[in-house]
Amino acid sequence: MHILDGKATADEIRKELAEAVQERKKNGKKIPHLAAILVGNDGGSLTYVGAKVKACDQIGFESTLIRYDDSVPEEILLAKVQALNEDRSIDGFIVQLPLPPHIDEMKITQAIDPKKDVDGFHPVNLGNMVLNLPGFLPATPAGILELLKRNKIETEGKNCVILGRSNIVGTPLSIMLGRNANPGNCTVTLAHSRTKNIREICLSADILIAAIGQPDFVSADMVKEGAVVIDVGTTRVEDASRARGWRLKGDVNFEEVSKKCSFITPVPGGVGPMTIASLMINTLKAMELKGK
Repeated sequence: MHILDGKATADEIRKELAEAVQERKKNGKKIPHLAAILVGNDGGSLTYVGAKVKACDQIGFESTLIRYDDSVPEEILLAKVQALNEDRSIDGFIVQLPLPPHIDEMKITQAIDPKKDVDGFHPVNLGNMVLNLPGFLPATPAGILELLKRNKIETEGKNCVILGRSNIVGTPLSIMLGRNANPGNCTVTLAHSRTKNIREICLSADILIAAIGQPDFVSADMVKEGAVVIDVGTTRVEDASRARGWRLKGDVNFEEVSKKCSFITPVPGGVGPMTIASLMINTLKAMELKGK
């Protein structure tokens, strides 16, 4: 069994991006500027936004964090999105999900200028992804593909099972892995909460990607010998032994499954860092597309 170290791979990408920033500085060109809107105090969101700001600092990007409490009216948030759309100093921005129940996440997503949508969630960018046209790829699926590519994991002709059909991970990833590309050329099964015989389907997977949001959902009896296992899950569970009182759990029972698979991502340190690296790649791309 080999660990697919997302942190180490993301470090490589950050180094490459930092070199690109230094080259831009030498040539008197603009430095990429990423903004993030954070609503409320969701623990996972705080962690991810903090990691994104830290990545910007390490690479040399400019960054702006805009915070609201969870009672912010939807119209105020929409007005801020529009202001960021019009701000020429901002190359790309994200609105960290999830949002409070009184805010329509799709309305906010659709309000973002597709040219600044570095998360890749806008319908225009998702449509371009489906048609294999230029645009911003969703950060987590793109990060998973980059992790597979840089670690030389063969995907062509492989059976790939994806657990979870969200618009953020499962659905776009199924399209990206199924297309004629490298990584890609998989035979993809997209399984979800209504799938029957899910254990048998998982056992057919050469590559199993768990993005279902249920800690330890994937057990050893669902994984065939030698499979590649990608764990997208990040759920906070109580842990009295930790000073902070919690730890992150993936969708895969790592202790059990790691004994059977050929490659596996840890949680934390697997897909999470690659998502952030993809966001940084998209931010540089957003600036370059403006010709700056």
